[in-house]
Amino acid sequence: MTTTPTTEGLHTQEAGSPDAPLLLCLHGIGSSSAAFAPQLAGLRDRVRVVAWDAPGYAASADPGHAPGLDGYADTAAALIRERGGRAHVLGVSWGGVIALRLAARHPHLVDSLIVADSSRGSGVHPDRAEAMRGRSARLAAEGPDAFAAARGPRLVSADAPAELVERVVATMAASVRTPGYGYAAESMAEADLTDDLPTITAPALVLCGEEDTVTGTEESQAVAGGLAKSVYVTLSGAGHLSNQERPETFNAWVRAHLHVVARIPA
Repeated sequence: MTTTPTTEGLHTQEAGSPDAPLLLCLHGIGSSSAAFAPQLAGLRDRVRVVAWDAPGYAASADPGHAPGLDGYADTAAALIRERGGRAHVLGVSWGGVIALRLAARHPHLVDSLIVADSSRGSGVHPDRAEAMRGRSARLAAEGPDAFAAARGPRLVSADAPAELVERVVATMAASVRTPGYGYAAESMAEADLTDDLPTITAPALVLCGEEDTVTGTEESQAVAGGLAKSVYVTLSGAGHLSNQERPETFNAWVRAHLHVVARIPA
């Protein structure tokens, strides 16, 4: 049985003119739209920034079943259609995997990609897939506060300011729950986009924090190398959440990318 994805119950944060080009932001597996506060504030003068809480996260409703990676991509596609029919798509970590699958499944909706600290999916490596599947049980056993306190600090560099670490932990604790986190983890565990990458026609900016120890620069380089049209950038002084840890530099690269691919003023 197939279902038609809808955006009913999907919460977003939005900034910028409704008439501006759309930049859709898809967060990582332990986060929410709150992760894109620097982009909502810093890019709103040039694009319409829309950041979602993925199904089953933060203020969005729980899905009735496991969406799978295609379900998340199709829901993002429905959101783009509601907002005008085309978008530049920015995905961080898990959000980057969704963005890549979205571009492969719905190329007519994606003008360009910005893929940050992401991967081809945990299914590329059996050990990573097994570890990803184990996260849901840890969340259920520990609860969101303890889960976030243990995992959140790993997502930034060793020199990240304490207030950023606290914000990352607080965002995770407020965003993750069952069953949504488990559904997301399973979608990552099943994903291997190696064969999808060469089929993606949208031009892509691929960024990765130099100190990202979660997905890492090697995996981001594999993503960039597999795409037909890509530019790869390493951001110094940043861990896995480079858009939050180096927001000014990150936003500058996004502006430059949008200027090159769409003539949006930088």
